[in-house]
Order: sequence, then structure tokens, then C-alpha cells
Amino acid sequence: MDTEILFNILITKVNSALTLYTPQNTKKIKNNRSCWAIVIKFEGETIYTHEKKQYLSDKNNIVILPKGSNYEWYCSKAGRFSIIEFECPLSIDKLFTFQLPNSEKIIKLFHEIEYKRNILKPLYSMESIKDTYTILITLLKSRQKNYLPKNKQTTLSNVLEYIHQNYNKKLTNDNLANIAGLSTVYFRKLFTCIVGVSPIAYARSVRINKAKELLKSEYGSLTDVAINVGYADLYDFSRDFKKHTGYSPSNYH
Repeated sequence: MDTEILFNILITKVNSALTLYTPQNTKKIKNNRSCWAIVIKFEGETIYTHEKKQYLSDKNNIVILPKGSNYEWYCSKAGRFSIIEFECPLSIDKLFTFQLPNSEKIIKLFHEIEYKRNILKPLYSMESIKDTYTILITLLKSRQKNYLPKNKQTTLSNVLEYIHQNYNKKLTNDNLANIAGLSTVYFRKLFTCIVGVSPIAYARSVRINKAKELLKSEYGSLTDVAINVGYADLYDFSRDFKKHTGYSPSNYH
């Protein structure tokens, strides 16, 4: 899934939260963006272009601009927009867009973050990070289906429980589909549609999250941690860990 990388964003600092106005026909080219940003144009429209693909930002369409991305934006309809810029070690040349039928809750969060930072409310720095995570979680959940028959909910709950209990074992789509009692193709589509990532990607994220806990607890050597979470090879563990967190295991604190 194109948004899979967003499940592993680690926000270290919110740099700014601003509401600005853009005149019509304004345009700019951005190369190698220096930090991450979430943008919602709640008045008017702005079109972002990345590798010939266009992404609309208006009151119901939110755009995420990752660190390292290259794009051009053009304001097709004048109006105000809110933008949150934050630090995250991950860098990727790609844009993400989310469509929301009712974005008032998101807009309110943008403004709350801006207000708290403007008045330097106690704990504003930590609350800015928390509220930014809330926005990201809301966006990611918007990609999931809002309704599933009861039997499908039970099926996925059983599979999720199995993954959490057996994350350090070799898990395959065939294996998990058998537990669900579904064909492999249908199970993978259903799981990805509802959870937001593929079954194997979800299992990998569970492994990495457990590895984070072990690294913070001084459990043992990196090899010990890798083996404990199901990796036979330290190289594979280090590669996956850095891909998900932006840090190598030895530099994770």
C-alpha cells in the first residue's frame, strides 16, 4: 500500500504550525524538501505535481509532503491553508494524499496546534507532537472501510491475535489465510483493505515494535534482539529496522 511507510513515522519535533494565504496563480518549485509537512487548503485550491502526477489540496483533500520530496505547486484558487512542518528521520521522494468527506475535525486540530504554539502553552512542544500524530492516525484510518460484517470482524481479529502471539515465527500469507479460512488472494485483499497494510507488512511492524522495546530494555546484544523477534540474519533485521524507524538498531534510543 502506498501509505505503508506512514505507519512508521517517528516525529521528533514540530517546527511550525501556520495558517497562510496564497493568491491565485502563485506557483513554486520545491527541491529536496528539508522536513515533513501536512497541508490542507481549507479555502481555494492548490495543485501539487510530483513526477507528472497531480495531488489536489482543498478543504476535503490533504497532502503530505515528505522530507526529501521534489514537487511543484500551483494555486488554482486563492485562499488560506494550514501547514504543519515537523522533523522525522525518514526521507522519501513521494507525495501522499487523503480524501476526507468532512475535514472539520482535522482543520480544528491544525488550528489547535498553531494556537498552543503561539501562546507557548505549557507542554506545547509535546502536545504538538501528540496532535500531529492524531492527524496522521485520523488520515490513515480514513483509508479503512467503516463497516464489516460481524463474521469478517471476527476473522480478522483472530488473525491479528495470532500475529501478535507468533510474530517471531515465519508467517506467510498462505499460513494466515488458512487461519482465517479464506483463500490467500481474498484474505490478503481483505486484510490490506481493512488494516491498511498487507498481512506480512503488519507482522513486520509488530516485530519492529517489539524490537524497539527490547532495545530500550537493554535485553541483550543486537543479535539476541534480532533472533528474539524472528530474524535469523542480523543484516535483514538491521535493514528492516532502519527502513521502519529511520535509525539503525545500534543508534536507536
